[in-house]
Amino acid sequence: MMPPILIIPGLNGSGPHHWQTRLEQSFPGARRVKQANWKNPNRAAWVERLVADIEANPGGVLVAHSLGCALVAHAAAEHPDLAITAALLVAPADVESPRHTPARIREFAPIPRVSLPFRSVMVASTNDPYMALRRARELADAWGAEFVDVGPLGHINVEAGFGPWPAGERILRDLMLGRRQPCPAAPANSTRELRRAAQQPAS
Repeated sequence: MMPPILIIPGLNGSGPHHWQTRLEQSFPGARRVKQANWKNPNRAAWVERLVADIEANPGGVLVAHSLGCALVAHAAAEHPDLAITAALLVAPADVESPRHTPARIREFAPIPRVSLPFRSVMVASTNDPYMALRRARELADAWGAEFVDVGPLGHINVEAGFGPWPAGERILRDLMLGRRQPCPAAPANSTRELRRAAQQPAS
């Protein structure tokens, strides 16, 4: 039986053409965590809303993008007993860096550096304007998340061409089934195949 899927957008939400919206439409029973104010996020309010939705959908799989990744880390650090099966964390935003992110999300800093008490996969891009790849790797290590470098895909959002993202759906399905993702130590052809698939945002 498929666990509940909670879609967790970042700043400004995810519009109708965003891959999170397309994914939400592809998985029956998936639901979006809806925040009261998408443009001016309040960390305490956002954490409270996320925790309430997780408690209403125990054993869920979280699908977070951008600021949503830091939100998941805060919720897990503040409520370590939440019933979460796994999390897909895509293109995290560096809320600690004035160079990469706006001041209105600074209250999400510092980002918790504690291991997440559930399986997780982080997907990061080599040219994401909101998070340097090195920082993304550091966070993945701190969170105990599998790390997937998908190459130069920007912020993996509508501006970068996503849109339908078949590779993201495949990574999510693999996560739900407990399958590991190809990593830098994997054979070169496996890494190339993953990047090639991820670089095709539309089907």
